Amino acid sequence: MRIFNTFCFLFIVLISTSVHASLEQTKKDPPNVILIITDDQGYGDFGFTGNPHVKTPVIDQLAKESVRLNNFYVSPVCAPTRSSLMTGRYSLRTGVRDTYNGGATMATEEITLAEMLKDAGYETGAFGKWHLGDNYPFRPGDQGFDESLIHLAGGMGQPGDFTTYFQKDRSYFDPTLWSNGKQKSFQGYCSDIFTDEAIRFVENQSLEKPFFLYLAFNAPHTPLQVPDEYYQKYKDIDPASGFGGNGMPMPKMSEKDKEDARKVYAMVSNIDDNIGKLVQKLEDMGISENTILIFMTDNGPQQFRYVAGMRGKKGNVYRGGVRVPFLIKYPDGLKPNKEVNATLAHIDVLPTLAELCQAKVPNDREIDGLSFAVLLEGKNKNKAAFEERPLFFYWTRKLPELYENIAIQKGPYKLVGNIGYDAAPKDFELFHLENDPYELDNMVASHPEKAKELKRAMDQMVDELTNSPNLMKDHMPIIGTKYENPLILNRNDASGQRGIWTQEDIYGYWNVEILEGNYNIRYKFIEPLKKAGKVMLETKTQIIQSQMNQMPTDVIELKNVHLKNYKGSVTPHFMNGGKSIFPLWVEFERID
Repeated sequence: MRIFNTFCFLFIVLISTSVHASLEQTKKDPPNVILIITDDQGYGDFGFTGNPHVKTPVIDQLAKESVRLNNFYVSPVCAPTRSSLMTGRYSLRTGVRDTYNGGATMATEEITLAEMLKDAGYETGAFGKWHLGDNYPFRPGDQGFDESLIHLAGGMGQPGDFTTYFQKDRSYFDPTLWSNGKQKSFQGYCSDIFTDEAIRFVENQSLEKPFFLYLAFNAPHTPLQVPDEYYQKYKDIDPASGFGGNGMPMPKMSEKDKEDARKVYAMVSNIDDNIGKLVQKLEDMGISENTILIFMTDNGPQQFRYVAGMRGKKGNVYRGGVRVPFLIKYPDGLKPNKEVNATLAHIDVLPTLAELCQAKVPNDREIDGLSFAVLLEGKNKNKAAFEERPLFFYWTRKLPELYENIAIQKGPYKLVGNIGYDAAPKDFELFHLENDPYELDNMVASHPEKAKELKRAMDQMVDELTNSPNLMKDHMPIIGTKYENPLILNRNDASGQRGIWTQEDIYGYWNVEILEGNYNIRYKFIEPLKKAGKVMLETKTQIIQSQMNQMPTDVIELKNVHLKNYKGSVTPHFMNGGKSIFPLWVEFERID
């Protein structure tokens, strides 16, 4: 009997080992991941979404080869969308509450897509727009990317991106960018540069490890600059013509809107060509079959133009501001040319990629998103979960304002507030999106209980998110480390008066951590200072000042300044005749 039992045990072990080995052999290698996102490209800026003017043959073909998510949502503006995409969490949980004014820095404690995939054995690269923190420890290289090439702030040519700001109408051409945290000059047009460098990253992969490529075009965000060869294709079109019918609204376009649309479509065609180069590279390298290729945009269009009839644009919580295309192609894992109509969002991308890539979702924090991998495979399992959960949208500077430009969507119902803090449910707008996709029929009077239900859910969401630990604290660049020296504080991350941007006579400051040491400190001003005055550097524990008489100048330097260990606000300014002038940027170079 003992011999028989021993034989059975050995037989089971052999069979189990054989089955396990067979499963290991059939188990797919983790796929490469390429996530492409464009900036301020609306739902209507494609041929496949019904626009007869813009030419996007590569993306249109990609749509045919992909699973198309027809009801995919993002935040109304840039940085919040990107923080949610990177973390699977609502932006307020990550500390991101604005696009500038010190609110576009994501907490370093967040676990990003790059960090998650890196832990699963991936090589990682980011190219283009980051907009989640420009200083250590918030840069792409500090948040899981092995390689990065980015511009600063929310856009090239903006005050925060000081290496391109002074190029004005050529800020998209021949730019100085930030390669792995260091300034590097390039020749050419920005979208071409980011694509070429992304392709170089792919070419340099050993293919023994999977890779994650994040290609985040800054186009077609303003300023609307594009090579003339692309503009010539659209210079004579009427972007307002060729639409209408079937009750689809079309926004009224001014002459400026039309000219802006021509430039946007030219920028989009350039993006389309660049995506074509990347797709061809995958084919040439023989890796397209086992590569997940995702295409999406970050919010609605900044200007009025065709947006498939939807109401609103960038910055707005109506569908025109928050509904975007989402295409996912994965030849080895998904059948092509399919549609998914479930309500999905940017917060769902991280858990979905975790499942597809055999990575682990962080389990020590609230992940707001849900994996939609089963929906991609054509299964309806858990579909109800996506319809039963509420999706929250808002956009006002700094924090959600009760109840201004704020919305909550659950299933087909959506409640929108553009009213005051003391509004009752009857004062909101209530839409049924399946019956009213253009959000024109306010049914709040006929469905008061549904409005009350959704307002309660909205209030709970606002209360929970605005009490998030990462929102309650400042995310401080660390001055004086070996990881970034010199460190330059830019206007995008400056706090102070609302609207701090290019104003000179304005109160502003940066929240920072300073390591004790000796520093050379330089101030750069937007306009040259013409009269003598006093340069100041103020913290809550020190005031450094010096009289400056050699004018005019737009750069002032304080040499060999000893700064103490410090956490808090630092206020640099130049005083002249009672006027306080705030610099465009401040550089701290540790010299000891």
